[in-house]
Amino acid sequence: MKLLDISEVARQSGVAASALRHYEEKGLIHSAGRRGLKRLFGPEVLDQLAVIRLGKAAGFSLVEIKGMFGPDGRPSLSRSVLRTKADDLDDQIARLTSLRDMIRHVANCPAPRHIECPKFQKLIRISARRSAVKPGKF
Repeated sequence: MKLLDISEVARQSGVAASALRHYEEKGLIHSAGRRGLKRLFGPEVLDQLAVIRLGKAAGFSLVEIKGMFGPDGRPSLSRSVLRTKADDLDDQIARLTSLRDMIRHVANCPAPRHIECPKFQKLIRISARRSAVKPGKF
């Protein structure tokens, strides 16, 4: 098994060496040893990093991503967790699509002032309602 030093892993994966050290500190990846001061990794780390990248893109936290790996370091994905995340993403897409459409309307609205636009007023009411229910979320 050919070991890759941290700079080679960074080059092949596109993940900064500092992020690799962070992922190792958090237990997401494991080095196989050192050559001088450089960490060495097995080639499987490239697949692990691809899973980490996908998990982050989907909105999983590093703690959640860590749980996606079995004791052997191989992906062990919970289908129910993935289904729940997919449903969450569907909800987020629907909210963002609605928001985009409203903003686009307001940007092109023929009303002399935005506040006179019924859709803009609706957007303000929706925003106020969501802020009151879920702080920090739109």
